Amino acid sequence: MSDGTLATVRRGLALSPELRPGMAGTVALALVQMGGRVAVPIAVQQGIDHGIRGAGGPDLGFVVEVVAFTFVALVISTIAGYLMTRRLFTVSETALGALRSRTFRHIHDLSMLHQQSERRGSMVSRVTSDVDQISLFLQFGGVQLLLSAGQLLVSTLVMFIYSWQLALVVLLAFGPSVLIIRLFQKRLGAVYRTVRERTGVMLGAVAESVVGATVIRAYGVGDRTEQRLDTSIERLRVAQQRALRTSVTSFSSGEIGAGLALAAVVVVGTLLGIGGGLSVGELTAFLFLVTLFIQPVQIATDMLNEAQNAVAGWRRVLDVLDLDPDVADPDDEGVQLPPGPLSVRFDDVSFRYPGGPIVLADVDLTLDARRKYAVVGETGSGKTTFAKVLTRLMDPTAGEVLLSGTPLTSVRFSSLRSRVVMVPQDGFLFDATIAENIRFAAPELTDDELAAAFAELGLADWAAGLPAGFETPVGERGEALSVGERQLVALVRAYVADPDLLVLDEATSAVDPATEVRLQRALDTVTRGRTTVAIAHRLSTAQAADEVIVVDAGRVVQRGPHAVLVADEGSIYAKLYASWLEQTR
Repeated sequence: MSDGTLATVRRGLALSPELRPGMAGTVALALVQMGGRVAVPIAVQQGIDHGIRGAGGPDLGFVVEVVAFTFVALVISTIAGYLMTRRLFTVSETALGALRSRTFRHIHDLSMLHQQSERRGSMVSRVTSDVDQISLFLQFGGVQLLLSAGQLLVSTLVMFIYSWQLALVVLLAFGPSVLIIRLFQKRLGAVYRTVRERTGVMLGAVAESVVGATVIRAYGVGDRTEQRLDTSIERLRVAQQRALRTSVTSFSSGEIGAGLALAAVVVVGTLLGIGGGLSVGELTAFLFLVTLFIQPVQIATDMLNEAQNAVAGWRRVLDVLDLDPDVADPDDEGVQLPPGPLSVRFDDVSFRYPGGPIVLADVDLTLDARRKYAVVGETGSGKTTFAKVLTRLMDPTAGEVLLSGTPLTSVRFSSLRSRVVMVPQDGFLFDATIAENIRFAAPELTDDELAAAFAELGLADWAAGLPAGFETPVGERGEALSVGERQLVALVRAYVADPDLLVLDEATSAVDPATEVRLQRALDTVTRGRTTVAIAHRLSTAQAADEVIVVDAGRVVQRGPHAVLVADEGSIYAKLYASWLEQTR
């Protein structure tokens, strides 16, 4: 293996410590199985030289004893092989299950920036198909390589015992093949890395076409979507064919080596036999041993294909695990947020996306506890970025955000996520029932407490009208419900979480008037007594706030009560207000 491949394997094994326990026992079982295979050529040699061609003539009793011994050896070998394979399967599944979980957790810990910079399908493929490829290799290729290594070792030792001259002939015959395989290994690593990358791209295209099926049909772009899918599938096919061609070339070199070895053994063995240096039984046994030697070499060249595919998958998993979360949990070194309602302080906060322009610039403001704030501005003004920085989904490029005087970067995630809740605009729901979605925020919630929460928010009548009440399935991403209904469920979920700081990315956008009335009534209850920051796209949200913060091109340009800001004719807020009024006519 090349240095890069070995380094990847070493790191992969280090990240999967579950593979190590019992490995010595597994190797011992592999050697026992190999011993059973080598018993056959030894039995053949003994049976020919001392049974069939014995000094006193054929000895049938001796032949029967040899056959019986060989049968017992093969039975033991089969049992050892079964136990070894079972242990390897169990250990590899346990280890790779842990690796899959570790990779998923790490992806989940990555910031929004990292997650947005890579296609979701590609990220998912790291946890699914890439780990599956490693699993496939360890369970099948790994077994074969382990058996092949043992078989190669034992058969080589026995060959040297029978005839060191013939053993050297076999090794020399395979010398060129080993060099060719070595040369092709680096190329195989590169082509299989391309295969894994293009697999991720294809999975991303498939996932995107499924999730966006409604938009695709609405705009009649099915043909273009199919073309994109076909292109990604075709690129994957080309990459796989290139990898297979490289692998076949490597495999063929092993076939040439096998042919040379057998031919050389027959010629040299015959000459040694004529000279009296080798018996008929020993030459026959040696030919069996050469077959045992050739088989693992051929398997090794074939398994190199799967090995490089697995190593490429391992590299992609390691690439993810090597990403340091830029929004890291201080964990034990962190602090808890102080008890009670939370105030907010933006201390000269600026933010820019990598390689992009400034999105927030020198934001310096204080938000008092237990008050309602509406953040307004044109599309692209920085409102949503403001909310993400406030909830520490992203860290500012400069400056810092403090909650009740405590820097966000020093707060443990366990404290932050239990005290600060953000309700996104899309009201994302999991593929479960309404009750299960609510309990994501409060697992201990009883049925009576769940019903009470809906009643307190004035949503009991709406819940009662659902097909199965609280047990109504919401479908994937909540698509069995309307946009407004999803937002209602998301609000209830935020309510039972009982946060001290609630951040709303406009929970009343894109809903019908009747649902907006329900949402607004629920919001009045949800926001009562706690600090609330709402990203406002509607006039009603701004009017209901204690204070409005106006953002323009990433800067806070106005703040104050709605009535005061509206009175400032010609201001940005006054223009927004006029635009809202125009839309409601």
